[in-house]
Amino acid sequence: MKLPKSIYNWISISGFILAINSLIIIFVLYLFSLFSNESNAYMGLFIYIIVPAFMVLGLLLIPLGMLINRKKKQEVQKNTGKWPVLDLNDRFHRTALIRITVITVILLVISSIGSYKAFHYTESVEFCGTLCHQVMEPEFVTYQHSSHANVKCVECHVGEGADWYVKSKLSGLYQVYSVLFKKYSRPIETPLHNLRPASETCEKCHWPEKFYSQKLRNQRSFLADSANTAWDISLLMKIGPEHSAKGLTEGIHWHINKDYKIEYKASTRNRESIPWVKLTNLKTGETKIFTDEENMVDQPGLDTLETRSMDCMDCHTRPSHVYKSAPDFVDQAIVSGKIPGNIPWIKMAAMEALKIPYETADHGRLQIYLTMVAYYKDNYPEVYLKDFFRIQNAIKVVQQEYSNNVFPYMKADATQYLNHIGHLESEGCFRCHSDRHKTKTGETISKNCDMCHTILAQGITGNAQVVPLSSTMEFVHPVFIRGKEKTALCSDCHNVLYE
Repeated sequence: MKLPKSIYNWISISGFILAINSLIIIFVLYLFSLFSNESNAYMGLFIYIIVPAFMVLGLLLIPLGMLINRKKKQEVQKNTGKWPVLDLNDRFHRTALIRITVITVILLVISSIGSYKAFHYTESVEFCGTLCHQVMEPEFVTYQHSSHANVKCVECHVGEGADWYVKSKLSGLYQVYSVLFKKYSRPIETPLHNLRPASETCEKCHWPEKFYSQKLRNQRSFLADSANTAWDISLLMKIGPEHSAKGLTEGIHWHINKDYKIEYKASTRNRESIPWVKLTNLKTGETKIFTDEENMVDQPGLDTLETRSMDCMDCHTRPSHVYKSAPDFVDQAIVSGKIPGNIPWIKMAAMEALKIPYETADHGRLQIYLTMVAYYKDNYPEVYLKDFFRIQNAIKVVQQEYSNNVFPYMKADATQYLNHIGHLESEGCFRCHSDRHKTKTGETISKNCDMCHTILAQGITGNAQVVPLSSTMEFVHPVFIRGKEKTALCSDCHNVLYE
């Protein structure tokens, strides 16, 4: 096959060698991935992004070298203003054109397939979660244990449409730079201030018109005593009205009623402190402004703060990345049977091991083992000898749950990534529902617990106090704390992971 003389130059030859070698590497890696049983994020990165980039570079070098090589020969044509002549009656010209066309079509097909594969690969959970392993490990691990584990990351973080896709890729370039040069924060800052509105992502599946009505929630926790006493509480959660036919006229999800607009200003980047709330009745135009009388911000200060419309993410702050606190994940392990609840003092032993932070994950797992073993050997050696194997298995479960919820390298845990559903480990609802947010006429955003839920049963398992469905009862703290549960916020004690 004859080739143009202009192709015989070091730039074009180098480009040809680079393109051919890249194509061979892509083919070999692709075949390897087909017969490999293990998924590898880095393999996909090389097959669909890095090596194809070198192939494209090589293909670009071929014509670049030809152009440079012809430059001197074309000086005469440039001076005369004549264009190169393409004569299809000339067999050489005709053959060259056919070859160039065929090669171009083949390369376009390969590039299109590669681009399509690259697009889907960069949209995959594997790419998002495992490529930057250390940085994204907390998000990836907690995502796999969430209720959205079968929903792709991009469906929430990007959504539909080319505009947000382009925005996400531009943002991704900075993220790559941050990872390469270790410019990322630890933990990664939340909330994400450039996150797409929930109305364009969450509501594609959870649309407001189809929200459920009231829901019964049963929760079991365990006291840190010798018997690991089980304590139950049953709450009727008023997430909607008593009857779903009433729509969003009442209940917790009233906050996104289409007839009202709720706006707020946060005085901190993490949106934990909210000094100003505005409620607008979109039907009548009536507005009410509530200001926190214990956290007053003057008007010039308020003018500098972002006004944000309330959406799902202001309460559902951890819908796909749930970091459980130590008491929470130990309780759930006992409820599920992973840890036998009849091992004396097992809850207390676990809490002793988890009450301080650890510098690394490996150090944490080691110290959990040593602390729990030492707790039994020092205090209850007879229990340790009798239940040796069960205690050893329980320690392994505590270590695994720790690894699923605490990530020392990224400083990521339940204290850093607060869940605002409720008010146990963060102020959550009480950021606004505090009785401190008042209008000029004295109207408040109520702190009344019965607005959101009623307690139907509570107490020691098997001996709980129960009331009729239409009634409620006053909350009783499982441990006597001298009535502080009536005056203090739950988060005043429960917002520390290691207690």
